[in-house]
Amino acid sequence: MAYTLIIGTRNWSSWSLRPYLALKAIGAPFGEEVIQLRHDSATEEVQRRSPSGRVPLLKIAEDGREQLVWDSLAICETLAERHPEAKLWPDGPGLRAEARAHAAEMHSGFPDLREQLSMEFVRRLPIPALREGTKAQIARIISAWTHVLERDGSNDGFLFGRFSIADCMYAPVVSRFRTYGIAVPAVVQAYCDRIWALPAMRNWEKAAQAEVDSGLA
Repeated sequence: MAYTLIIGTRNWSSWSLRPYLALKAIGAPFGEEVIQLRHDSATEEVQRRSPSGRVPLLKIAEDGREQLVWDSLAICETLAERHPEAKLWPDGPGLRAEARAHAAEMHSGFPDLREQLSMEFVRRLPIPALREGTKAQIARIISAWTHVLERDGSNDGFLFGRFSIADCMYAPVVSRFRTYGIAVPAVVQAYCDRIWALPAMRNWEKAAQAEVDSGLA
C-alpha cells in the first residue's frame, strides 16, 4: 500500500494543508506531488489529474490497483477509517459527533473569512476592512474554539484533547489569524501556538517559504 498526495501551492492551498496534516498524524509514508496554482497551465493540469478538477487528491496504490480520493474532508475520513490506531477522531460517539460537526462547519462555511483573509501561509499582511459577515465568522470560530478548549483541551491541548481531524480542518484558520494579526483570547492564542509548533506545520512552512522565495507564490 502506498499513498501519494497531490496538492496545490503550499502558501495558498488551505485545502491541501488539511489532509497533509492527517497523513503526518497517522505516520504512514507518502509521496507528494505539487501543482503550482495561479500559473498558466494550472487549471488544465488539475482538471487532468483530479476527477473533481480540484486539489487535493489522494492516490492509494494497493494490491495492484489505484484508488483516487478527492476533497479534503473525504481524504481525512478515509485515513481515519484505514488507520483506526491513529485515532483521528475523539473517543466516544458524543465527542466524535461534535468534532465532525465542527469539521463539517469549517468545510462548508465561513465564506467571508475565506474571501477576505485568504491563506498566505508565510506572509504577514495588514487586516483589510472587514465586512460584518467576516467579523461574525471570526467571532464564531473564536467562540467555538474557546468552548471546546476550555472543556476538552486540558489533555493534549487540542480542540478535543488529542490531535484530530477537527484540528486539521481548522489549521489553515490558525495560519490566517497569524498572517493578518487577528487578536484572539489567551486560550485561543495558546492553541494557535500549539498548532503552529507541530512538526508538520513547520515542514509546510519551510516548503511554503521556499515557494515564496523562488517566486512561485
